[in-house]
Amino acid sequence: MQRLVTAELDLELAASVDLVFQIATAQPVPLGEEQLTFTQGDRVYTATEIVDQSGSRLHRFLGEPGPLEVRYRATVSGPAAPGRTSDLETITYLRPSRYCQSDEVFAQARRQFRGLSGFELVEAVSSFVAASVTYTPGLSLGTDSAVTTLMTGQGVCRDYAHVVIALLRAMDVPARYAACYAPGLEPMDFHAVAEAFVDGAWYVVDATRLSDRRSLVRIATGRDAADCAFLSYHGGHVGLTRLRVDAWVDPDAGDAASSADDHVALVQIA
Repeated sequence: MQRLVTAELDLELAASVDLVFQIATAQPVPLGEEQLTFTQGDRVYTATEIVDQSGSRLHRFLGEPGPLEVRYRATVSGPAAPGRTSDLETITYLRPSRYCQSDEVFAQARRQFRGLSGFELVEAVSSFVAASVTYTPGLSLGTDSAVTTLMTGQGVCRDYAHVVIALLRAMDVPARYAACYAPGLEPMDFHAVAEAFVDGAWYVVDATRLSDRRSLVRIATGRDAADCAFLSYHGGHVGLTRLRVDAWVDPDAGDAASSADDHVALVQIA
């Protein structure tokens, strides 16, 4: 399946600031072509690429005051090979994290999903979150956690993913957060999903039911949204004046999915 992804960010830097972007596709996503540029008037910045243990690619440089244009475009030429998962990773993804407080939802999870395990448990958690949270753009905050979302019953994709992850970890299933490009997503944006580790492999859970999981393109992987932010900065103020994200399956490749994603079948990010 050939997919095309783009991201455009217009920023206003108020001072010299250390910038870190996570908008490029992760390793080992196979790319036909890729272009990432950081421009400020006639100046073109060269970023340092840092690859973390999960294959997320971070691009870092020191930006100077003024408007900054960030442009990314890539063609994904096929599926990525699944990576190996270490014992350390599974331990890490069982622990509570900033936005996924599995220790705080432990009692609820154990009461609600008692007797369930494996894929049956994953499906039950996904269905519960899909039914109990309402997708409400603009109402959740960047500091909202799984506990907040369970209390308010509203959120966006990151919030759905956090609740799924927290409940699965509370039931002793390793779970992690993935930031993705999602062809066909409506409304289009960077998308977040959860992944559950069952029977030696990672499977996608999108409780929003908004994406076609079969066409997702991985950007970053981590414990929760804190590890996968598309932009983080230190040492100054940054204003985001424009953000445009797009992703689509190449219609000329003739390999678009023939049916809708039922969100029941087992799917891995390809």
